[in-house]
Amino acid sequence: MPAPVTLPTLSWGDPASSRHALLAHGLGSTGALMWRYGVALAEAGWHAVAVDLRGHGRAPRALDYSIDAYAADLRIALPAGRDHWDLVVAHSLGGAAATRAAADHFGWTRRLILIDPAIHLSDHDREIVRDSQERSFADPTVAAVRAEHPAWHEQDVELKALSAQQASRWAVEQTSVQNEQWDVRDAAAHLLVPTHIIASDPAVYSIFRGALADEVCANPHVTMSVVEGAGHSPHRDRPEDTMRHLLAALGD
Repeated sequence: MPAPVTLPTLSWGDPASSRHALLAHGLGSTGALMWRYGVALAEAGWHAVAVDLRGHGRAPRALDYSIDAYAADLRIALPAGRDHWDLVVAHSLGGAAATRAAADHFGWTRRLILIDPAIHLSDHDREIVRDSQERSFADPTVAAVRAEHPAWHEQDVELKALSAQQASRWAVEQTSVQNEQWDVRDAAAHLLVPTHIIASDPAVYSIFRGALADEVCANPHVTMSVVEGAGHSPHRDRPEDTMRHLLAALGD
């Protein structure tokens, strides 16, 4: 088991709420970029806590950037005075790490919602992800993000630029290098908690689609919906629709 690091947090909603959710972001992002989920959950009566993953934002730097290391960090990130989360919402890389944590430590969360999770990356998808990260680091400015994503909310534009400025480029690169076989399908097959996957639209771009989606959804604990017209970050491309999917999955 990799040695965990303690992750910095920010939160939305009343800490005294009886329902506590953990939010985990994707590669090259920060906890702040999960703000749409934080706001939606807080308005539904939850207390939502977002973390910066290791090597990202204000989180500690390390040498190990395996999915198992990311999962170890999430595993020890628990609500004060509690031994589990009521819900974990995790995007992309965060989705892979949360899948591993939930499969290996039953009871860590009562429910899991994965946002276009990086369960298994093909060589083609790895190249697309690598190219996206290289563009982000090449010009980590608000103007560059706005030019590439003109429909995004201004807060997402600002925070995406900041995330590239704050992240360790070496850590992001090593996340690809150290996970030569990017594959947590075994963990997904062993999930025992109710899990809903909010996938992006394959017609735009999704890393959770086709045969992979069919394989993962063969687990009877896993269900899936698709945000039409959204790319890999549906909460930025189609935020209102994505929040509807979130609340529908929770029954709120």
